[in-house]
Amino acid sequence: MNTDHDGNDGIELNEKDESVRPSALSRRKLLAALGGAGAALAGSTLLLESGWGQSIAEATYGGGSSTGCCRKYASVNDMKADTSLVADALVHTAGYYDPGDGGAADYIVQAGALAEDGGSVIALQNGLQAILLPGGSIGYKQFGTVSDGVNDDGAQIKKAHTYANVRRLPVVDESGEYWIKQTNLIVIQTNVSWGQTKFHIAESFNSKTNARFHVTSRQAPVEIALDAPTKAAFLAKMRPGTTICPELAAYKNSLLFIVDDNDKVGARFGYPGQTGWSKEDFFVVEEHGRIVGDIAWTFNNYTSLTAYPAEDSYLVIDGGTFLLSGDSAGNNNSAYWHNGILVKRSRTIIRNQWVGLEPGASDTALDPRYGFYYLNYVYDVTLENIRAIPYEQNRPGTEYVLIGTYGIGGRRVLNATFRNVTAEGSLYHWGVFGTNLFKNFRIENCRLNRVDVHFHCWNLYVLDSEIGYRGFTLTGGGDLIIENTKRFGNQFIGFRTDFGAKWDGYIRIRNCRLVIDNGANEAIALDYNPADFDYKYPIGYGRSIQLENFTFDYTGLPNTNGTCRIMRIASFSKITATGSRLFFPQLIEFKNVTVAGRDKGVRILHIQNPFGFHVGKAGGVDDQRVNANCYMRFENIEGEKVPAQQSESTSHMSFLLNGLGTAPYDDEYALYPKIDFVQVGDFWGHFKGTAADVTVQRSTVNCMDNYSGGQMRGRLVLDNCDIRADAVDDGKVLYTLTSQFGTTFLNCTVHAPILNGTTRPDLLSRCGFIEMNQKLQYNHVNTSLSKQVIDYFAAQGNPVQPEFYAMLKSHHASDSSLMARRKGTTAQRPAPANFLSEKGFAYFDTDLEQVVVWDGTRWVYPSKSNDTLHFYMADLSTATAGAPFKRAEAHPSQAYVVAQAGRVSKYAVHVNAPSGTASFTFDLWKDGTVWISGLAGPGTAANPLVAPIAGSASFDEGSRIEVRLAGTAAGLSAGTYATLDLYVHYANY
Repeated sequence: MNTDHDGNDGIELNEKDESVRPSALSRRKLLAALGGAGAALAGSTLLLESGWGQSIAEATYGGGSSTGCCRKYASVNDMKADTSLVADALVHTAGYYDPGDGGAADYIVQAGALAEDGGSVIALQNGLQAILLPGGSIGYKQFGTVSDGVNDDGAQIKKAHTYANVRRLPVVDESGEYWIKQTNLIVIQTNVSWGQTKFHIAESFNSKTNARFHVTSRQAPVEIALDAPTKAAFLAKMRPGTTICPELAAYKNSLLFIVDDNDKVGARFGYPGQTGWSKEDFFVVEEHGRIVGDIAWTFNNYTSLTAYPAEDSYLVIDGGTFLLSGDSAGNNNSAYWHNGILVKRSRTIIRNQWVGLEPGASDTALDPRYGFYYLNYVYDVTLENIRAIPYEQNRPGTEYVLIGTYGIGGRRVLNATFRNVTAEGSLYHWGVFGTNLFKNFRIENCRLNRVDVHFHCWNLYVLDSEIGYRGFTLTGGGDLIIENTKRFGNQFIGFRTDFGAKWDGYIRIRNCRLVIDNGANEAIALDYNPADFDYKYPIGYGRSIQLENFTFDYTGLPNTNGTCRIMRIASFSKITATGSRLFFPQLIEFKNVTVAGRDKGVRILHIQNPFGFHVGKAGGVDDQRVNANCYMRFENIEGEKVPAQQSESTSHMSFLLNGLGTAPYDDEYALYPKIDFVQVGDFWGHFKGTAADVTVQRSTVNCMDNYSGGQMRGRLVLDNCDIRADAVDDGKVLYTLTSQFGTTFLNCTVHAPILNGTTRPDLLSRCGFIEMNQKLQYNHVNTSLSKQVIDYFAAQGNPVQPEFYAMLKSHHASDSSLMARRKGTTAQRPAPANFLSEKGFAYFDTDLEQVVVWDGTRWVYPSKSNDTLHFYMADLSTATAGAPFKRAEAHPSQAYVVAQAGRVSKYAVHVNAPSGTASFTFDLWKDGTVWISGLAGPGTAANPLVAPIAGSASFDEGSRIEVRLAGTAAGLSAGTYATLDLYVHYANY
C-alpha cells in the first residue's frame, strides 16, 4: 500500500505537518477506511476515540515505539519480532523485507486465530495477528514475494489476488520482477495494473487443467428450465434469422448456450472416431429478449440450455511482461498444457502486455499449449496492444510438437476483439491462433502469423492487419470481411479441409495483398478443398463472394513461375455417400486483381461439375433463354496467358465450366450462371455443354470449347475482344463456339492463330467459325480482321472480298455461313445454298455484263420479262394455205429467234374486213415444224380478236418461232390484210 494514502480513503498522513492529523477516529470511520476489512476486523475492539497518539512520522524504526498506538517498522520481520505490541495497535511497515522494497503496508493488531497468509494476516508475538489495512489497492510485495529467481513468487501473488478478490480491490504492481514456478490457478476478479512488471514463468511446471492466471466471473452459470409451452415457443425461434426471443427475457445480460447432444454436426475428416460436435449455439440476451449474435443452426430440441450471467462492469488487466522458459512439462504425448492467462469472465479487457521467451532461451517444448491467452465461455473480451508469441512446432533435426501449439486460443467466445496484437514468427512456428466456436471475431491493426478457427467461426472481421506465413485457416459462416490486410504466404485464405472447407455466409475482401513466399508453388486467394466426405452439415463456398483491389505480390522472389489462382474449389458438387449437395454463391465478383513482381497473370476459377450444386435460388434453361440464379462478374483481372496446349485441353484454364451437354441438372436450384468477363487479359475458357449466359468484353480470347456431348446450353457474347488463339497444333479447330441461344461477336478483331509458336494466317480457317471469302458463322456486328490477316490474303491473290467485309460488318446466325459473291463470271455464280436460296439475290454476271436475280428456283434477268412477236400478211385474198406471215419485209426467214426460254400466253389478231367475213385460221411453227395448229382468227363476234393459247406453249432459248396461214374464208376483198401479235413471257433462267 502506498504510504501517502492519496486518493484512497480520504485520510492523508503527512509526516511534516501534524496539524492535519485527525483528533479522533471512530470505529465506524476506521472500518470504512479499511474498505470493509471483513468479519475478523468487525469483531475486534478498536476503541481509538481519544486519538491516534503518535503520528507514524514520529515512530521509531526498529522495535517501534512503546507509546501511543501507531507504530512503524522497517520490515515485517521487525514487526513480528516486537513483543511489546498490543491489540488495537496500528502498525506501519516501510517494506516487507527491507524499507522501500515495495511491500510497505499498514496493519491493525488484534488477538485471533485467523489463517495466516503472510500478507493479509501475519502472526505476531503473544498470540496476536497483524491484519492488513489495504487502502485502495493491493501489491504483491505486501504478501511477501521475494523476486530472487529461486522463490516461487506465484504463491504470494496468488494470495494477493485472493485477498483482492474478496475485498473487490484492484491489484496495482507496476514494477518489479517475479518468478512463477509451480503455482497456477491465480484467480483474478478485479482490475490489475501490472505496468512494467516482469513475470518469469517456468513452463516445466505447466498444468493440463489450470492456467497460471484465471480471470473468472463472480457469478455461476444457471441451468434454464422451461415449461413445455415455453420450450416449444422457444424452439420455434431457434433458427437462423431470429433476433428476438421473449421467452428468454428473464435472462438479459447473459450469455446463453443451447446444446443438443443428440444432433451431431461437423464430423472431422481425417480423424477417425471424431464423428462430430454436438449441435451448439450461443448468443447474448438483452432487453425484452433481444438476441445479440446470429443464430447459425436450426434446433429441434436441446439437451442443455445454460445462462452465463455477464458482468455489469469491465475488468481491465493493464500492462506486464511475461518471459517464458520455453521448456515443457510433458514429453511429446500430445496433451495440451496451460501456461498463461485463462479468461472465463465476460467483459474483460487485457492490454499493454508483452509475451516472449527468456533471453537466451529456446522453445524446446514437446507438448502443445492451449495458448498463453485462452478465452472460454465469454462475451465481449478484448486483447489490445499485446505482443504474443507463436510457438515452434517444426524444428529441423530435432523432435517437434506432434500437433498444433498455440499462443492465443479459445472456444465458445462471442464478440472477441484483438487490436494491435503482434505475434509473428518463421515457418518453424505454428499458428498463434487456435480456436473453435468463435462468433463476431474482430481483428484490427494486428500482425499475426495465423488466424485460425477450426470449427464454426461466425462473423470474422479483419482490418488493417498483417497475417504471416501460417495464414487464415477457417471454417464457418456469417460475414467474412477482410480489408486493407496483407498476408504472407501462398494462400490468402485456406478454408479447412478437415471441417469441410465451408463458409456459410458472405465474403468481402477489399484492398488486400498476398505477399507470396514461394514463387514456384501455386498461390491461391480463396482455397476451398473439401473432401468427398459426410461432414454432417451442409458445406459449400459462401452465399456471396466479393473480392476487390487484390494483389498477388511476387516482388523479390527468384522463381516466379508458379500458377496463381483467385479461387479453387473441389471437383464434385455433391457428397457421394449421402447425395448432399454443396451450396454455391449466388454472387461471385472479382474486380481489380493484379500481379506484382512478374508478368505472368492469374487464373480465375474452375467449376468441374455444376449439375449438383444448390444455389438456394431457382433458375434453369427453357427454349428461350437461361434463367440465371447466380451472377459472376470478373472485371479488370490481370489474366495469365496460359501455356500453349491443344485447343480442347483443360490442363491450363483461365475459367472452366465443365460438363457434358447430355448430363442432366439435378433441379432448378443447380448452377445456372450469368457470367461477365470484363477486361480479363488473355482468356482461355471452356464452357463445354453446360448452361450459362456468358459475355466476354475487352479481352483477348484464346481457345474456347463450347461443346461436349452437345452444344453449350446458353448464350455467348464476345464484345470488343481480340480473337487470337495460341495453341499446340493437333489438327482440330481452335474455337467451338456453338450455343443454344446464339453466339455473337460485337466489334471484335480476328487475328491469325499461333500454332506451335508460329503465326499462321494461312490456317485462319482452323478458328472454326471463319474461312476467308468463304465462311463466317454466328452473329457479327462490326467484326474486323487484323492487318496481318488482310495483308497475307492480299499477297496470296485472295484479297478480302467486299461481300466478306459485308458479312463481318453485319451477319446474323440465321444467315448462310457461306459467302455469296455478288459479281463474277457465269461459272462463279454462288450456289443457292450460299445465300440460303433467297429470292431476289442479285449477281452481276461479268460474262453477260448484266445483273441476274435468283427467283427461288433459278437465275432470271431482272428486266424484259415479257415481249410481243409481231407478224402480218399484206393480202389475205391471194394467200394460199401454208403461206408465212411476215415479221418484216425482205426478212430471210420471217421467224423470230428467241433469246430466252419462255412460253406464248395469248395472241391478238386484226383483219381490215367486216366481222363475219374476215375469218381465217393459222398455225404456230417452232424450229421448222408445226407446233400449235388450227388457231382461229377473228370470228363473227370480234375483230380484232384477243385469245389465249390453250395447252403447253413453251419454247426454249434459241427457238425459231413463225406463223403460217392454214386457211381463209371465201370472198375476201383484194388487199385485205391481217396483223397478228404473239404475247410471250420469258422464263429468264
